[in-house]
Amino acid sequence: MKMYDIIDKKRQGYQLNKNEIEYFIKEYVKNNIPDYQVSALLMAICLKGMTDEEITDLTIAMANSGDTLDLSQINGITVDKHSTGGVGDKTTLIVGPIVASLGCKVAKMSGKGLGFTGGTIDKLESIDGYKTNIKRQDFLNQVNKIGISLISQSENLVPADKKIYALRDVTATVNSIPLIASSIMSKKIAAGSKCILLDVKVGSGAFMKTIEDATKLAQTMVNIGNMAGRETKAVITNMDIPLGHEIGNILEVKEAIDVLKGNGPEDLTYICIELATYMYMMCTKKSKEESMALVKKALNDGSAFKKFRELVIAQGGNVNLIDNPELFLKPKYTIELKAKNSGYIEHIDTGKIGIISCNLGAGRNKKEDAIDYTAGITITAKTGEFVNKGDVIAKLYTSKKFDIQELNDMYLNAITISKKQPPKPQMIYKIID
Repeated sequence: MKMYDIIDKKRQGYQLNKNEIEYFIKEYVKNNIPDYQVSALLMAICLKGMTDEEITDLTIAMANSGDTLDLSQINGITVDKHSTGGVGDKTTLIVGPIVASLGCKVAKMSGKGLGFTGGTIDKLESIDGYKTNIKRQDFLNQVNKIGISLISQSENLVPADKKIYALRDVTATVNSIPLIASSIMSKKIAAGSKCILLDVKVGSGAFMKTIEDATKLAQTMVNIGNMAGRETKAVITNMDIPLGHEIGNILEVKEAIDVLKGNGPEDLTYICIELATYMYMMCTKKSKEESMALVKKALNDGSAFKKFRELVIAQGGNVNLIDNPELFLKPKYTIELKAKNSGYIEHIDTGKIGIISCNLGAGRNKKEDAIDYTAGITITAKTGEFVNKGDVIAKLYTSKKFDIQELNDMYLNAITISKKQPPKPQMIYKIID
């Protein structure tokens, strides 16, 4: 078998078979295929696409390229949730404890963030002492004991994806649904859970900008999961507005605590209830009405918050911070931004807000960048709210020195103020199963 023939076959638009795909992945991970040939194949895939069968074969081959997690030691149904990423997205910190408190098993591996704000692991590591790297057997034992463990991905988890993504990033082949879907789903399948819920974000603060593209990606990933023997659903959610009020690692942990205590913002609470409901339905096969009632009860009676405390204690975190969030580290500088005009917040460009938070130190432009856990933004006026001229519409936190006028101009450029109140934004667009 020759890589040249595989490239030529896909260039002509033909379907690759399982053996050809497995050969390409195995030999590339072994460094037996040069980058320039893989780049050529990736471009051919971008231009010609792939069938569901091809994408599934690619995903499985990638998942098997390194470590895979065997969760058979866990007693009960395991469930995982993946978000395609967004600004202020701290839902894992909330839905994981909710469904674990209801008896589901959440054995989740997450990654660090790149761009916008930190990933789930960055948020957890902002809790002093929380260990994201624990031994595999300890991870499994913890899930059996308390129902949940949130850890960082193994370095050898899906090495094919790491190599391929590095090439996609420099060859203009990132924006390909077959390649996006196989990248995401290979990690989910390697992580071992029986049920997978996908939160596919769409809008200015998400990778997918249109509902049509988000639907294509969601359907492709659901097809992959189901063909790979995993029960898979997708929820397409709005990322044209930041989720909640807080953006930045410590800020988002504190807001997650608020939701778990029943005091969180309406939009974030709503999304988390919906996601947790679908996760619980997948585990138990109960109706949506019964599942949602139990999810709300877990929030209202404190059992979800109690489960989050158990998680933090089990992984070495300082639980005093969870009980008393005011003890978290404070930023060096706080900057208040004020409205220049009176009116309704008609629109917030979530992508621009994410870039501002990243520049403040809450995210990374390169994977080697250090994160300032205290950095971020508090949005005090959200879409649909009325503000008077001079009202504080946001607070920025950082340990860096900035030109206040420059930050003010950047933020004001990201919002639109109108005399007419906009309609309440729709938070969930579609369910794909």
